[in-house]
Amino acid sequence: MNWYEKLNKYFPIEEMKSKEHMELLLMEKAEIYHKDEGPNHVMMYVETDDFVFVDYLFVSKDARGQGLGKKLLNQLKDKQKPIILEVEPVDYDDTDTEKRQRFYSREGFRHAQSIGYRRRSLATNEVNELEILFWSPNDESEQSIFEKMKHTYKHIHTYKDQELYGVSYEDVDQVLTYEEKKEDQKTV
Repeated sequence: MNWYEKLNKYFPIEEMKSKEHMELLLMEKAEIYHKDEGPNHVMMYVETDDFVFVDYLFVSKDARGQGLGKKLLNQLKDKQKPIILEVEPVDYDDTDTEKRQRFYSREGFRHAQSIGYRRRSLATNEVNELEILFWSPNDESEQSIFEKMKHTYKHIHTYKDQELYGVSYEDVDQVLTYEEKKEDQKTV
């Protein structure tokens, strides 16, 4: 099974980019879009000067519990940049979502409470809500994570979308929202 088949089998259709989209990113955005692949994993990620965005992280069922996911994340943490990723909210009928969230929590990722992410899937035409998780070596603010997510959405998620899918994704300001929480506000 090739890398795309592994991802496509594991991730819901509404979260998947087409194979053509990912291959185009690997080719035309090779300076920032990367694939790390092994017999038991596939990790697609963006690395810019000031952050890393994990687009997809797949560890095969056979290798789970052996520390491979932790090892892959540690390779990214060694870069000493904030790491951002999107995850499905916990669905108690789907134990994988709960395990995934627990795993990221154990690895030091926090939920960006101020960031809302609702995107209409081009594959299903349904609106999907995802949570933004992040890890930061230097206590990055959620406002900063929000700006980095906007950059990722504009330059990766919607890259050549009209050309690839025949339609465009929604504008970034419709998809990503930032609502400063009272506890985040600084008192003067």
